[in-house]
Formats: sequence, structure tokens, C-alpha cells
Amino acid sequence: MWKRRRDVVDHTHTHTHSQESGHSSRLYAGEVSDEHLSKLVSSRRSKGQRSGGICNNSKMSWRSSFRCSKFRHVFGKPSTKEHGYDGVPITRGVHDNHYCSANPCFLAVVTESAGGGSFLVLPIHHTGRVDPQHPRVCGHSGSVLDVKWNPFDDHCIASCSEDCTVKIWDIPVCGVQQNLTRARKTLMGHSRRVALIEWHPTARDLLLSSAYDYKVLLWDVSQAGAVLRYPVRVVLMPVHHRCPSDALLLSVSFSSDGSRLAVTSKDRRVRVLDPRTGRILQVSRSKSHRASKVLYIGGLKMLLSTGSSPWNHRQIVLWDPDDLSEPLYEEDLDGSAGVLFPFYDPDTHMLYLAGKGDGNIRYYELSTEKPYIRFLTENRSLLPQKGLGVMPKRGLDVSACEVFRFYRLIAIKDLVEPLSMIVPRKESGIFQEDLYPMTAGNQAAMTALEWLSGINRSPVLMSLKPGTRVANPYPESPAERRLVRQLSSLRFQMDPAVTGSELDFMEEAFLEEQLAYQDAKYPREVSDLSGWQPDETQTPTYRCTPHCCEPAERPPPTTESETLLFLFSSAPANILQTARRDQRPARNA
Repeated sequence: MWKRRRDVVDHTHTHTHSQESGHSSRLYAGEVSDEHLSKLVSSRRSKGQRSGGICNNSKMSWRSSFRCSKFRHVFGKPSTKEHGYDGVPITRGVHDNHYCSANPCFLAVVTESAGGGSFLVLPIHHTGRVDPQHPRVCGHSGSVLDVKWNPFDDHCIASCSEDCTVKIWDIPVCGVQQNLTRARKTLMGHSRRVALIEWHPTARDLLLSSAYDYKVLLWDVSQAGAVLRYPVRVVLMPVHHRCPSDALLLSVSFSSDGSRLAVTSKDRRVRVLDPRTGRILQVSRSKSHRASKVLYIGGLKMLLSTGSSPWNHRQIVLWDPDDLSEPLYEEDLDGSAGVLFPFYDPDTHMLYLAGKGDGNIRYYELSTEKPYIRFLTENRSLLPQKGLGVMPKRGLDVSACEVFRFYRLIAIKDLVEPLSMIVPRKESGIFQEDLYPMTAGNQAAMTALEWLSGINRSPVLMSLKPGTRVANPYPESPAERRLVRQLSSLRFQMDPAVTGSELDFMEEAFLEEQLAYQDAKYPREVSDLSGWQPDETQTPTYRCTPHCCEPAERPPPTTESETLLFLFSSAPANILQTARRDQRPARNA
């Protein structure tokens, strides 16, 4: 016999009192018979079948599909302190950028420095306590605002700064062993601080930059010369000296093949552009959403934007990129003020939302069917994050079923904490085919000139299964192979502990090319300067950047005494005499 439940009893009494008065009196007596319980269950089942299995409850159907997801048990696994990066002086900048970028070889973090801007480049396995005097990349004369690794070259990184320039750096194979002040390329086309940079997802050496001078430029960094003043495309620029708010970008995102560019602007709208011509194809008109970040959802033909509602609630909105007149989905999250950074994994269709200043990261699963987005769970931490870097899929640990990895910048602890997203499996030591489909690799599908001519290609896919190689459907030309070989030879540095007999044929060729390059560019005899050319990065120019110039590049001061020495050395003579007179001790009368 079953004990009485008031919710079941009351519901049963109202529907069966007129037909089964005996049963209803027995219910109120405190017991329910087996016969009556079976009738109640069968009646509810019949109602559910007549309603199509939904049971007149949308929440029931949502939960049933949620339980079918293989990612419902994904959890975040933060690294221990020994496997993190401790003692990193993270920048105090207030821009809504990530300030961090990672690839399978290196981790780059924008740091705080006195005088000029700098960032750290650490080998990815160089965990633990970071030396306070660790060499930095410090060629910018203003604060560094963001850094991005080249997706097709693990030793090439781009940085943008308040000094109105974008610089391209070559990182040696063994890492930065001394302060790096000379960049391979300097892009000088902006007259205000450069806030955003983004590499093209399929074309090699194509970089987009956006600055506070209301210009959005495309650069081909494979062009000859140490200084590039003219971009290959001007996507947006002021017209008739007018500076519209739609040209000051807050975020950018390329489509998977790079044929479209989604942007959010200062007017808090979402736009879809043709990056080759700058023509605006779609503009959002929703008054209930003020967008701050936008992201292309590859494979699902959707756009996702994060922002705020008119009531200052943080929102996520899904759009159809071909029609931005009305959102597909809109949801309010919370009332926090930090900007939401979206991250999407096209292989697992998982969306991660991390707020600036938050300690939690939410996970969602996206689909092409309504309601399009399903909340899975969240990872919580007591330490707030200032920015986040993301490891490409080819750098994950597939043996541990790792599907995503963040690098959280915890400024209050001077800590960079790796956070791995793990799918629990009974056998985690083998390769899981369903978790790791073919993904975008580190080979470019075309050159910058091919893309500028109008060619669109999908990313070159690779397999994450160890020992598996996939042929590139777009083979490289001999000239491209020669260029890659030259860059690799310049970055190769021989370890003193390695002897010539231990090097294989390719490494010996790289070493010979490096020595030949150094002998040609840096002659041993000081008098032999026949091939010398002036370094244009040291020459102030006001042709394209009237509001800023390139001063002499030098490492930033590390102590207060060095800062004062730098300031007094550049001050006029009369100011120095006044300062010395004020510092003299007063004579006794």
C-alpha cells in the first residue's frame, strides 16, 4: 500500500469524485490502492501520447534532449600551481581585450611595464615561478593592447599598441633569451591607438587592424620591407572628415572561410561586411540588445553576440547572418557589468561564456533546431579573470579527453591558470573518435594575393589522432616553400649541448642558412658596411601618422632609478640645472 500524497490525492479527487466516490472516500482515509494507482498512471501516459510525447510541458522536452548530450558531464579542471605560470606582472589595461594568446609552442601575455609597452613570451611547458627579470618583447613605445599568434606559424606573433603601430615579431625556436626590441615588420597606417588585430582564418600573412582613428585596414605582411605604410585594403575609413560611430569597432570575427566579417561598433549594433570591399551587407535593428562582442558560429550558419539589454542585464543573442532584422534567440543572463567573452568550438558545437571580472565560465551546446541553445553547466572559481587565452585544438591532450583549454589571467595573484575542459570517459587513455573529428589545422588554404583576387576556400583540416597525417588539398608552390624554409632557418638556434653529429640533414641546412644570413646582414668587420641600409623603424615620420612617431626602441626601465635617469637624460639643460640647484643642501648662515 502507498502513503498519501496531497498533490496526487487532490488531483485524483477532483477528476474521479463523480465516478468513483468509494475510491475518493478511501483516498481521504489515508491510503491509495494499487488498482487506482495503475489507472492514474495509464491515464497520464495516454494524455502524453495524445500530445505527441511532450506532455504539454516545454521544459520536459528540453530536459529530455539535454540528457541525450554526450557533453552534459563536461567539467573544468584547473591546473595546480606547479603547472601554472606564477609571478607574471599582468597588465592593468582597461581595454576589453584578452591580453593573452596561446599556441602549442608558446604563451604570450601582455605585462605591465614602466615606459613603453611589453609582453612576455613563455614556452608552453615553462610552468612554475616566472623569473621577474625574464626577457620580454619590448619594442613598442606605448602600452601593448593585444597580441595574436599567427594561426599558420607558431613562431610569428602580432601586437598592437597605443603608439599607433602594429608589429610583427619572429620568436626564436628556443624562446626569447634576451629583450627583443626589433620587429620583423612595422605597420604604420593608423594615427590613433590600435585596439584590435585579427588574422585571416584561411589566407596566409593577412592581418586586419582597427584603431581609434576610425580606420579598419587589411595588411599583407609578406610584402617586402621592414616598414609597411600602405595596406592592401581599406575596409572602413572616415568620409569627408566625419567619424561615424559605426566605424569605431569593439570586436571583429571572420567567417570560417574568411569571406565575411562580422563587427560590433560603438553604436552597439551588429554588422556583416564584405572584407574585400568594405560594403555593409546587414545591420541589426533590434532596440532590445546593445551588442559588445560578436562571434561567427561556424558550421551552423549563425552569429552570436553578447551585450546588454535596456535594463543593463547581460544578454546572449543568436542571429541569422543573412537577415539581422530580428534575432533568432535572445536570453538574459544576469545583472553583472563585466563584458562577456564568447568562445565557440565548431567540432563539439559547444559555446563558452566568460565574463571579464567573473570567476565562472558557462558552457552551452548549440544546434540548428529550436531552442538553438541549451545550458549544460558552469565552472566556478573564487578568483576573477581579467582576460583569457585559448589553446588551438591541435595543442590539446587527446589522451585525457580534453576538448578545450583556457588560460585565465588572474591579475590579483599575478597568475596565469590553465583550465582544461574534460569529457569524462571510462577509458581515457585511448583516442576518442567521436570527440575529435577533423579540425582546422596549421596550414593555410591560400595566399593573401589569391584571397584578394576573390578566391574563397575552407580551412585545411587535420586529424588529431596521433600518427595520422592528412594531405593538404591545396599544395604549396615552390616559392612558398622557400619562404617558409627561410623563416624557419632564421628562427633556428643551435643548442650548445648539441653536436653536429646529432643534427639531421634538415637541421644542418637550417644552420647553414642562418649563418649565411647573419654573415650577409651583420658583417664581422665594422668597416665593411657596403650592404648596410638605414632602419626605417628608427626614423620619425609624420606622413601617415601625424599624431605619433616612432622613438628609438629600447627596453623599458625596470626600476625607479632607471626611470628617473631616462627622464632626466631626455630633459632640457635648463631643467636639469634647476633640478640640481634644488637638490643642493642649504648652507648654514
